[in-house]
Amino acid sequence: MSSKTKDFRLNSSRASGDRKLLLFDLFFTGHHAGYILHLVKYWSEHKLPGRLDVLVTPKFLELHPDVIDIALKDAENNINFVAISPEEEALLKFEDSSLNRIVRSFQEWNLFYKYAKQLGSTQCLLMYFDSILLSLALRRRPPCPFSGIYFRPIFHYSEFAEFMPSGHELILQRRDNFVLSRLLRNSNFQTLFCLDPFAAERIRKFKGNVKAIYLPDPVQIYNTSETQSQKMRQTLGIDPDKKVFLMFGVLQKRKGIYQLLDAIELLPSELCQQLCLLLVGPIGSEPLIKTRITELAEALPIQIISHDQFVPDQEIQPYFQVTDVILAPYIHHIGMSAILVRAAAAQKPVLASNYGLMGQMVKQHKLGITVDSSVPSEIAKGLTQFLVSPSTEFCDFSSMKSFAKQNSAENYAKTIFKYI
Repeated sequence: MSSKTKDFRLNSSRASGDRKLLLFDLFFTGHHAGYILHLVKYWSEHKLPGRLDVLVTPKFLELHPDVIDIALKDAENNINFVAISPEEEALLKFEDSSLNRIVRSFQEWNLFYKYAKQLGSTQCLLMYFDSILLSLALRRRPPCPFSGIYFRPIFHYSEFAEFMPSGHELILQRRDNFVLSRLLRNSNFQTLFCLDPFAAERIRKFKGNVKAIYLPDPVQIYNTSETQSQKMRQTLGIDPDKKVFLMFGVLQKRKGIYQLLDAIELLPSELCQQLCLLLVGPIGSEPLIKTRITELAEALPIQIISHDQFVPDQEIQPYFQVTDVILAPYIHHIGMSAILVRAAAAQKPVLASNYGLMGQMVKQHKLGITVDSSVPSEIAKGLTQFLVSPSTEFCDFSSMKSFAKQNSAENYAKTIFKYI
């Protein structure tokens, strides 16, 4: 831990009022920093009463100094970042397997119990409810009243027309139904925030006193001028006569990258000549992606531009502005994705999977085209539609604007603090 952050571990001397709210999040990648950032900014700007403790890992403090700086900037905002010990962090399971997720759930419970007691928390917001829900349902009484943000409910997916559950998905549905039936009767459970509006509506029908609230998926949009967009297009070296298809984020197998590349290989030469594939984000642990990209670029008259780096939040939106179509062919993705919000804010259509919540949101808000992204030929049909027809045929720009506004960072933070 750096000298800049070490002094405010377990610092509870700045309390104002009786409320001691604990934000609990032991992940440090993806959306986690942004979700904390928006709440910390809102608390600081609106001078909310009480004390806000944010429990994170030492790795979070190292990677996200911009979030920490908000707490350090104003001594009167009563915000404290608290880090678990390096020894506790080293024991946490991060590998993505069923066994590790179960072990991780009980590890989080123990740390939640320990630090909520140590900090004297009067309530806690579990920032990633999904990772701890099993232990919450099975362990003893929690140390304080709690709420949670539910990212990936799947128990209701059978109500979606195109959902054909696999054996694994059936297990997840049964797990969620079992856990919710127990948790919603817990007298200390206050509010369950859902990024899925269909799940929130369904949970309200369960027996129990817990409030189920639809939570906007927050995106902070920074203004991008036309000049900046043109400059980025030149910097990236995009051919002026190409339609740009953007895939943004860590390129992983589950994002449908291989199916996308297979789909492009199915396109006729005259369509490939019109296409620029823009890949922005770390390629990570998928070395075969680079090989496939090289082979595709050599075999077809297509332009492929790869920016194999992490992109800070304030630098993301220009990539959406220079793009014609946003690609989200995720494979059996459960839950929401901020990609849809960013695309809507940029007024750019998406080519997305028809699976689950993402498919439903694209259809309901008229954000673009949905396809069975597990089938390359179906993705190829979607690409063809965008290459031969104007985008106005596939989306409603007014609906997209409303969808983006609904999912603002301000609306997200306001919703949370209204219900806890």
